[in-house]
Amino acid sequence: MENKVSFFLPTRKGSERVINKNTRDFAGVSGGILRVKLEQLLQVEEVEDIIVSTNDSETINVANSFKSDKIKIIERPEHLCLSSTNIEDFINYIPSIIETEHIFWVHATAPFVTADDYADALIQYWDILKKGEFDSLISVTKIQQFLWDAETKSFINHDRSVLKWPRTQDLKPIYEINHAFYINSKANYVKNSDRIGVNPDLFVLDKVKSFDIDWEDDFKIAEIMYEKYYGL
Repeated sequence: MENKVSFFLPTRKGSERVINKNTRDFAGVSGGILRVKLEQLLQVEEVEDIIVSTNDSETINVANSFKSDKIKIIERPEHLCLSSTNIEDFINYIPSIIETEHIFWVHATAPFVTADDYADALIQYWDILKKGEFDSLISVTKIQQFLWDAETKSFINHDRSVLKWPRTQDLKPIYEINHAFYINSKANYVKNSDRIGVNPDLFVLDKVKSFDIDWEDDFKIAEIMYEKYYGL
């Protein structure tokens, strides 16, 4: 399916750090951050389908509640749902369940990335492929602060022999991969056994949109943020 893209949304049961983080009520939303994310993804018309990869019955119930032909649930083998699962084994599995030429990997744990952000990312992705400048796209957070390496006892991102304390805006920016999304071709997945290509471009998200729910405190903070931004 040339020049078509699928969302790939993985979840699994047995979250260790945040119990039932994908489907438990979130800021008054029944179905949790998974429902929030699926509602966002369904607004992106340019994407062919939404592949929900899971072994979690609650995820399946929430996804089925949308009654959308665009959402396709594929139950994932248990050996690829363990906390000990090698991420490369999981990455190598993904192309086998995707029919489109391109894979747009997203996470429910990034509830502040919107449909417009995903649409803008796709525009950037198609543009870089057309120009041949890059081969994939990853979401990042720009960091422009004083970063210290304890081993070398020096700053990572500036030379103190030139200027000891430059303005933060003059520091060399460093980019943190925030895991909100990755866009790559299915061919690159197969060729490189990776979710990014050999020359990825960056899609910069601000601090709010970069927020990722990884710990229980993150979940509580995200609820407060969601209520503040969305008035729920």
